[in-house]
Amino acid sequence: MKITREQVQHVARLARLSLSDDEVAMFTGQMADILAYVEKLNELNTDGIVPTSHAVPMENAFRDDVVRPSIGADAALANAPDRIDDFFRVPKVIE
Repeated sequence: MKITREQVQHVARLARLSLSDDEVAMFTGQMADILAYVEKLNELNTDGIVPTSHAVPMENAFRDDVVRPSIGADAALANAPDRIDDFFRVPKVIE
């Protein structure tokens, strides 16, 4: 598939990119090469091949949610550089 400079400029506009003439020329060639490779892949017979989202089997790596008691305010604030009662004291950020 032949790609034109205008098509590259259109894609750049959609992506809000400002390309120089040299970049448009470079990307025109690169995009043409990419599309030629995709056309080559379209020649492969993929009948009977199940689509996959990962190359290797994936399993959930997360643990089950289990309700546990909290560590408590004193333990949570034990290393706080500055605290007031059961709260962290932080610098004022809004005037």
